[in-house]
Amino acid sequence: MKPIIPLPQVVIIGRPNVGKSTLFNRLVGKKLALVDDQPGVTRDRRKGVAGLAGLEFEAVDTAGWEDEDDRSLPGRMRAQTQVSLKDADAALFVIDSRADLTPLDEEIGQWLREQNVPVVLIANKAEGRSGQSGILEAYSLGLGEPIPVSAEHGEGIADLYTALFPLIGDKAEQLELEAEQAAAIAADKARALAEAGEDLEELDPKAPLSLAIVGRPNAGKSTLVNRLLDEDRMLTGPEAGITRDSIAVDWVWTDPKSGEDRVIKLIDTAGMRKRAKVVDKLEKLSVADGLHAVDYAEVVVLLLDATRGLEVQDLKIASRVIEEGRALMIAINKWDIAEDPSGLFNGIRAALEEGLAQLRGVPLFAVSAMTGKGLDTMLGAAFELREQWSRRVPTAALNRWFDDALGKNPPPAPGGRRIKLRYITQVGTRPPRFVIFGTRLDALPTSYERYLLNGIRKALDFGAVPVRLTLKSPKNPYDSNRGGGGKFSGGKGRD
Repeated sequence: MKPIIPLPQVVIIGRPNVGKSTLFNRLVGKKLALVDDQPGVTRDRRKGVAGLAGLEFEAVDTAGWEDEDDRSLPGRMRAQTQVSLKDADAALFVIDSRADLTPLDEEIGQWLREQNVPVVLIANKAEGRSGQSGILEAYSLGLGEPIPVSAEHGEGIADLYTALFPLIGDKAEQLELEAEQAAAIAADKARALAEAGEDLEELDPKAPLSLAIVGRPNAGKSTLVNRLLDEDRMLTGPEAGITRDSIAVDWVWTDPKSGEDRVIKLIDTAGMRKRAKVVDKLEKLSVADGLHAVDYAEVVVLLLDATRGLEVQDLKIASRVIEEGRALMIAINKWDIAEDPSGLFNGIRAALEEGLAQLRGVPLFAVSAMTGKGLDTMLGAAFELREQWSRRVPTAALNRWFDDALGKNPPPAPGGRRIKLRYITQVGTRPPRFVIFGTRLDALPTSYERYLLNGIRKALDFGAVPVRLTLKSPKNPYDSNRGGGGKFSGGKGRD
C-alpha cells in the first residue's frame, strides 16, 4: 500500500481555539473543517488543496495542542499533531494575538524550534488594533516576525503568501509543471479516442475509487481506515464519537489477485446515531458532514459491529445511501471476536433481505479491522460494484432485453384498454438511469414496474446497485393544462 505523492504540505499547528480550522477553511476556499466557539472541535488531521495567488499546496488542519497525559484523548490528539509534521514542507504556528502568550504557546514554540521544518508564525484574530500587544509579545517565541492575520475576515493573507512562497514555491512550481504535462498527455489521449469514435463517458477502470465508510459510533470505522493505510492516521480509542470531521485520505491499494495498484480516496465519517439522540450542535454538524460525504462517494461501506448485530439505525443509514443512489456494500466488523459467526452472518443476511426490500442482494462481508481479515476481498468487490454502478448498456442489448421482457410478460390492460410500452433508453449512469416511453403509464401497476426494474438488474448485470426507472408519456396536444415546452410529460419514477 503506497502513499500518493502529495503537493507541498503545510501543517497548521496551535493550541485549541486560536482559529486553526478557520484559517484552514480560508486557505482551501470552502468550509471543509467544522468550526465552533468551543475548543477541541478538530480531532483528526484534515487535508485540503489550498491556493494563495497561484501558489498551490496541501493544507493540513490539526487538533488543538493540549498538555495532557499521552493516554488521554487530548494526549492522543497531540500525538496525531506531532506525527503530522513528519512529511511537512512547512508549518504555520497559529497564536491568538488578542490574548497573552500562554505556557502552552511557549511549549509548542519550543517543540517547533527543535523540528527540522521551517515555521511561519501566524498572529490570528488581528483585525483592527486589538492584537497589537499580542503581536509584539509573539517575537519572544524566537520564530521570527509574526504575520498579523484575520482568518475570519481574510486580512493579511497576502503577507502569508510572501512568507510562505520562499519555503515551498520551488516544489509547487515543479509539481505544477508535471501536472500540466500530464494534462496535455490526457488531452491527446481523449482527442484520439474521440477521433476513433469511442465513448468518452465510459468509466476508466483505473480511475480513483471514492470509498466512504459509514456506520454507528464505535463500529470501528477509524480503526478500519488505519488498518487499510497501515498507520495510525485516524484517532481511535474506547470513547464513542471520537471522529467528528469526515476525513478523506488518498492512497494506493495493491490488488493481491492481479498485483495492480489501484488508487482509492478513503473517507472516514463520524458515527451516526438515531436522530432523536443527536442533540449536541457539534454532533449534528458531524452527522451532516458524514451525510455530505456519502453524497459525493461512489461506493459506501456500511460497517456493522459483530458484537451488536444489525440494528434499526443500520437499516436507516443503508436506506439513506440507497436513496442517494450510491453503490452500497455492508461489512460486519470485529469478526475475530464474533460469537456463532455462521449464525450471525446468515441472520444479518436474512434481516437485510427483509429490511432492505428496495434493493436485495447487497454485498455482505465479514471483516476484522484488528487482524485485516477480509479487507482485500471487500476492496476488490468495491471496484467491481463501482463498475456495475457506472456501466452503460449498449442500445441493441437494451432493446433486446426490453422486447423479450414484454414478450414474456405483456403489460396488463386495466378496464380492457391496453397500456403500450414503446421503447426504453438509458439516460445516465452513476447510478444507472433508464426511461421507458409509452401511453397510459399512469395506469401501470407498481408490481409491473418492479418486474421491469428487477429484470434490468438481473438480465443486464447491474446486481445490487440502485437503478432509477422513470416512465414518460407523450404530451396530449389537446390538454389545456399543458406547459409551454417539452416533448414528453413527466411520468412515474421508481428505484
